[in-house]
Amino acid sequence: MPGAIMLLSDVHANFQVVDAQIDHAEKSLGRPVEQVVVLGDFGLFAPNLHDFFRRDGRRFRRPASFIEGNHEDFRDFDHLVRDYADVITYLPRNSQQTFGDRSALCIGGARYMDAWSTPPGCEIREQDVAACLEHAPGSVDLVLSHDCPTGIGVVHGAEMGHLGTPGSDELARVAAHLQPRWWIFGHHHRWHEGERDGVRFIGLPQSWEGFVLLDAGGEPEPVKHLVELPRRPGWWRWIGLK
Repeated sequence: MPGAIMLLSDVHANFQVVDAQIDHAEKSLGRPVEQVVVLGDFGLFAPNLHDFFRRDGRRFRRPASFIEGNHEDFRDFDHLVRDYADVITYLPRNSQQTFGDRSALCIGGARYMDAWSTPPGCEIREQDVAACLEHAPGSVDLVLSHDCPTGIGVVHGAEMGHLGTPGSDELARVAAHLQPRWWIFGHHHRWHEGERDGVRFIGLPQSWEGFVLLDAGGEPEPVKHLVELPRRPGWWRWIGLK
């Protein structure tokens, strides 16, 4: 029987967290993991990638892939995707992917928040929305995105309240058109569960706070599990990281 798909988000270059969460799923929960998908903010930055994968020679214990978030190096994105294709697979924006018995639409990027946290290259553009709307209603079981649609009950934490209403109106249009069974996202650094118009939404926290397991034929299962991180500089908390 195939293992579960592990969905994580917001790794922010804490690459060791991926294996720690795989260990928890497999050793503590007895749930074999077939592959890992990171829902944005993987941390695609050359110095971090080099130190972990080249200098230290590390590899993830299970095949891993990612969609882009808003905290990646978009100036060198294509080169980094190519140079590290042996350790992480990029799932292109608006691409349809198959995970076991699931058909999924992958939507990287985020709605504009501010000039620092939403660099050029990560914004959800009108052409991205148009590409999503070309898929027929009901043609995908699952949407995997970094940002989320507006109007599903997601709220910002106090440290990010100045950024306005969370989510994307454009993604709300995609949800209304596609009507997938599930929509799972990250970006907002907090757990969220809700349902609107027959679509079940699950929001993921940062990767070191938990993940979702998706078995063949089963319901998505949120798993809360804290992985301790090395102490970070104070400015991380100031920008909404922990």
